[in-house]
Amino acid sequence: MKAKLIRLVQEAKQTLDAFLFFDDDVNLIFECKALELPDRNNDNSISRVPEGKYTCKLRYSEKYGWHYILLNVKGRELILIHFGNYYTDTRGCIIVGNAFTDINGDGFRDVTSSKKTLKRILEIAPAEFELIIVNE
Repeated sequence: MKAKLIRLVQEAKQTLDAFLFFDDDVNLIFECKALELPDRNNDNSISRVPEGKYTCKLRYSEKYGWHYILLNVKGRELILIHFGNYYTDTRGCIIVGNAFTDINGDGFRDVTSSKKTLKRILEIAPAEFELIIVNE
C-alpha cells in the first residue's frame, strides 16, 4: 500500500489536504481529508511536515489509541497521523477527517468525523506503508 498527501490550500493558521490511499501505484481504495499547520520552516510543533517520502508505522498511545507515526522526518520526532478536529489539535501532526467545515465558528475549516476516518484507515492500511507528501 502507498498513500499520498496532496496539499490543497494553505491558510493563515492551517493547511487543507487530500489524503489518498492506493493498493498499488494506480488503484485508489480510500480518500479522505487531512488538516495540518501551515509551513513554518519545519519548526517543531508549529509547522507542517516537509514535502517528501516517509514511512508510516502503526503505533499505540493512551491519548490516541492506534494511529500512525511518520518515521525519519528530518529535524522532527513524533509526527503522528491521528484524530482531531481543529488546527489547534495538530501540533505539527496530521489529523484526518471526512470533510472540511467550520465546526466551532472561528472562521477556519475543521475536519469532521475524525475518529471514524482514522478507524477506516486502520482497517485498510497495513502496519507500515509509504507516504508521499506533495505541495500542489
